[in-house]
Formats: sequence, C-alpha cells, structure tokens
Amino acid sequence: MNDFSAAQRSRVTMLDVAEHAGVSKASVSRFIGDDRALLSDTIAQRIEQSIAELGYRPNQMARGLKRGRTRLIGMLVADIRNPYSIAVMHGVETACRRHGYSLVVCNTDRDDEQERQHLALLRSYNIEGLIVNTLGHHRDELHELHREMPLVLVDRKVEGLDSDMVGLNNPQAIEMALEHLQHRGYRDVLMVTEPYDGTSSRIERVSSFQAQIAQRSGLTGAVQETSDALATDLQTFLNTKATGPKALFCANGVAALACTLALREIGCRLFEDLGLIALDDLDWYPLVGSGITALAQPTAEIGARAFECLLKRLRGDVEVTRRLDFAPVLVERGSTRGNGGV
Repeated sequence: MNDFSAAQRSRVTMLDVAEHAGVSKASVSRFIGDDRALLSDTIAQRIEQSIAELGYRPNQMARGLKRGRTRLIGMLVADIRNPYSIAVMHGVETACRRHGYSLVVCNTDRDDEQERQHLALLRSYNIEGLIVNTLGHHRDELHELHREMPLVLVDRKVEGLDSDMVGLNNPQAIEMALEHLQHRGYRDVLMVTEPYDGTSSRIERVSSFQAQIAQRSGLTGAVQETSDALATDLQTFLNTKATGPKALFCANGVAALACTLALREIGCRLFEDLGLIALDDLDWYPLVGSGITALAQPTAEIGARAFECLLKRLRGDVEVTRRLDFAPVLVERGSTRGNGGV
C-alpha cells in the first residue's frame, strides 16, 4: 500500500526514486525517457516498483524542454464567451488530444494589451505551434512568432501574415441566406452585425451582402451594427415603408441574441412582423418562437482542420500557404416560413 499523501508525492524527486531503487539517477532518467530499452529487466522492474511506492510524477514540462519538445499547442482567441470560439476551440482540443498534444488557450477579451501579454506568455511556455482567432492588432509580434513556429489563422485574417487559414466560405454563406430569404418571399433585408473593429470576417460578410444585394432584382438591403440603440434601430426598420415582407439577417450568434432581445423589447411578434435568419446555429435557436433559421458552421471540423494544418507544418510541410473555406449548412425553422413564400 502507498501511504504517501498528495503533498508528499509532489515533493518526490528523481534522486529519491534512484536511492529507493538502489540505482543511479541516470538509470531513472532512462526509464522515464526514451531509453528504457537500455536497462536490464531487473533494474527496470526495481525502478517501476519504487516509482509506484513513492508516487513519483515526472515533470513533463522539464522533460519536454530538455528534449526540445513540449507537445504544447497555443491558441489565442478574441472572446472565449463567444459560442463560436468555444465550439472551434473544442474541435482544436479534440484533435490535439488525438495526436498526443496539449492545448494552452489564452483569451484576449478583445483587448490589445491582453493580446500582447498573452503572446509573450505563450512564447514563454515554449509552444510548438500557434492557432490564432483574434483581432491581430499586434502584427509585428505575430510575424515574429511565425518566424519561430508554424501558425494557423482561424476565421480572421491578419494583414501581411502569410499563413494557413481555416474558416467559413463567407460569400457562399451570404448567397445561401439571401437565396433562402428571397425564395421565401422576403423583399427587404436588414443585415445586423457586430461592430467591424477591423475583424476581417465581419468586413467580408458585409461586403458580400452589399455586393449580392446590388445584383438581386426585387431585393433591397441595408446594414446595421449592434449598439445600445439597437431596439430603436430595429423599430425604425419595422416602421419604414418597404416593397415587401421584411427580414433580418444576423451575421453571427452574438448579433442574433442582441436582435432577439431587442425585438422582444419593442414588442415585435416573432416571427409574424418579420423573418429572421442567422449565421451560426446555437442551442437556443429552436427555443425562440417557432425556431430561428440558421446557417450552421462546421465548427468542430474547422477546429480539427486548423490543428491538422499546423501538424503538417510541424512535420516539415513547406507547401504554399493554403486557405480552407467550409460551406455552411442551412437549418430551416419557423422564423422564415411566415410571409407567403414558397
């Protein structure tokens, strides 16, 4: 029986194990490292028994640094409260675990100073590669890190950074949303997005929306950013004369939640007064009225492919940088079924 407490076990050293087993410290190092085959069966058995009796736990970080490998992957996210970030992070972590890596996540909370500090912290951890989903305002630091290790971007570009990128096919998502709304009989569409804040994916979605609206006969559209005045802005949209039924197109889950709360505040009849379609498919969408129609992103696959791109680079892949754009999946619910469309 092992009578050592947790506190005692945490203080057991490699030297303690060597003395207990009656072997050299070098032999213990070989046993817990990659050279166990160099030991005789008798010595290996004695070391194994001493480790079990003393409750010795090797310092994996120290071992990794000694070999020049930590098997740590860093991930920098802009807002860990965003459901998209959580879902992608889970995909990354699952893929890391499958290949024997551990994930270190840092949340910048959309704060430039936090981003700078976390980049320095991740470097101090001797991570082997970095996955980035953030504003990228510290481009110099990211460029410097990219010279030291592989780096993959998720969803958001960083100006001038020649790196693999994985995300959503935004123009295709916008086309699918507008095609669905027009097919369902809607004629006046308001796109609601979080403030741009230099976020490339938001800018790309708005640009695609404006370009495609201009090409669609019989469909009009405008763009509105979320703010404290969103309820007033939506009321104005509802009151404005239009050529046909109106709909909101929320550019992500955060915008969808803001719109849903604002519509309840102004007493809008969901979804009789207007339709609603949203990018992302969150767990609460089916619970609002007759359900919110969504364009679901394959977040788990996006996260997994981001890690796989990183792993290829870690294994020496020197091919030209690649961009992997995934198509969304339309999940139709009651929020786009009530206005005389097909």
